[in-house]
Amino acid sequence: MLLAIDSGNTNIVFGVHDGAEWRAIWRSATKGDRTADELAVWMMQLFDMKGLARRAVDAAVIANVVPSNDFNLRSLCRDHFGVEPLVVGDAGVALGIELLIDAPEEVGADRIANAIGAFAGHGGPLIVIDFGTATTLDVVDEAGNYCGGAIAPSAAHSVDALHRAAEQLPRIDVRRPPAVIGTATVPAMQSGVYWGYVGLIEGLVRRIQEERGAPMKVVATGGLAETFCEATDAIDVQDRDVTLRGLLEVHARNRA
Repeated sequence: MLLAIDSGNTNIVFGVHDGAEWRAIWRSATKGDRTADELAVWMMQLFDMKGLARRAVDAAVIANVVPSNDFNLRSLCRDHFGVEPLVVGDAGVALGIELLIDAPEEVGADRIANAIGAFAGHGGPLIVIDFGTATTLDVVDEAGNYCGGAIAPSAAHSVDALHRAAEQLPRIDVRRPPAVIGTATVPAMQSGVYWGYVGLIEGLVRRIQEERGAPMKVVATGGLAETFCEATDAIDVQDRDVTLRGLLEVHARNRA
């Protein structure tokens, strides 16, 4: 079985794939000081709950954008599963795509995995929107190559910034308000954040397509994807498994 690890700034996602399907997917809050041993204790309990055997894991692949997690995630795979992990971005790890950007070494491993996973599931050309710690829009051409994109603050971080900057404004959840015109402080804030973010997504998608000169399928993933997909026709499909599918593809392309 394959252990796939997507280590983001907010959460680490662990997936176990048996060659035919995902047997389990778990999430843990990202903590840079969490040791490999601590992660292993937590994971072994989850393996037991799912009836999975640790020794059945014979491969691992990692996409990590948190440098402080690198050593512990590699150690987790080596010391507790007995496998040497493939790490997206390491020299010698075949991606099967070209990074057609000015500074390939700067692109996050999660964005690479998203491009690979979205193309494997939906073809191209396409735009992948990941509603994560940051909101990223990544462009994939008709051959599956990564062509760059845009990075914006997440809606959740926009809410936090608004609360910190104005003492009288409360902290709110990101949700669709009942109307665009808010008649009290909280619904007015919700409207500004929610519909402002919808406008941001629609505007960036339109401008990217104009710049590329062709219509493109738009695939959304990440924690807040469902919240915004319902409000705009700019997003064609929601796909929760884009990143893990990308890691599965990286493993397959390096298996030989």
